[in-house]
Amino acid sequence: MKAIQQESRVSSKSKTETTTIESSWHHKHVLDLDDFTSAEIELVFQTTDAMHEILSRSIKKVPTLRGKTLVTLFYEPSTRTRSSFDLAAKNLSADVINLAASTSSVIKGECLIDTLKTLEALGTDIIIMRHPHSGAPYVAARHVKAHIVNAGDGWHAHPTQALLDLYTIRGHKSSFKDLKVTIIGDIKHSRVARSNIWGLTKMGAGVTLCCPFTLLPIGLDKPRGQFPEVEIEPDIDKALSDADVVIALRLQLERQQSGLLPSIREYTNLYQLTEERLAKAKPDAIVLHPGPVNEDIEISSAVAHGPRSLINQQVTNGVAVRMALLYLLAGGSHQ
Repeated sequence: MKAIQQESRVSSKSKTETTTIESSWHHKHVLDLDDFTSAEIELVFQTTDAMHEILSRSIKKVPTLRGKTLVTLFYEPSTRTRSSFDLAAKNLSADVINLAASTSSVIKGECLIDTLKTLEALGTDIIIMRHPHSGAPYVAARHVKAHIVNAGDGWHAHPTQALLDLYTIRGHKSSFKDLKVTIIGDIKHSRVARSNIWGLTKMGAGVTLCCPFTLLPIGLDKPRGQFPEVEIEPDIDKALSDADVVIALRLQLERQQSGLLPSIREYTNLYQLTEERLAKAKPDAIVLHPGPVNEDIEISSAVAHGPRSLINQQVTNGVAVRMALLYLLAGGSHQ
């Protein structure tokens, strides 16, 4: 952090304080937020603050990761996450290789481990990985020396999206403690929801999930096991009552082939986030959405583009948050 703070000229901490903060980072990989402490999440936030200062300059580049090679390895389509990581790495002067499975040797039958070993042999330092199968980044982390960052694995996790969501909330709320965060939508298929549940509860917020029971993951109502404790409220009016933050999730149309919903129309009637329903939240409540947005399905156009919406700010924050993570993984004093 010290080097970045010197570069950004916004340091307000002493050398001793900075060393103490950095000592709380112990991650070789970023796979999910279940193994993050609140101190580590706060360290990401503080580093992101410095990265925002860099992004405010006319020349948005520092030499922090010069000589490092980063590969984005995506087995699924992506616009926001992939371009965000690409910009983040280039802003830190890393060499970036974008690799899509559809244009690689994967279509010739190359397995994941062979692809990773090839990238490692090429001298890759960081691999940003999106994969349709839950757990794939964990397999990768066991087989290569490079840092692995999970950019979304199946229905399991999307830690960098959750961190940018938390950072966006932090910019508008004085504290996470006792915040009521309501997450509405397709929880079952949402890797974003799972990572947000871990991150928000670690920071002291209360989480309320709202959706049809058919769109809840198995075991979510048993918090002593694989999930933190959350409140489940299928009635959207009750779920939104006195909410400080509302996160609307994309209704994943491609996942709805198994009869989990009677129809999109019925879902929209019961669970779309509208201005009328948002009025039940607190007057200063903010609205987030991980994107891409199905306007007038899970969220009305009026809300998506309204004064409480921070959707575009989330995208902007995503670059700074990912710059912070890349710095902490490959450029921090723990190396």
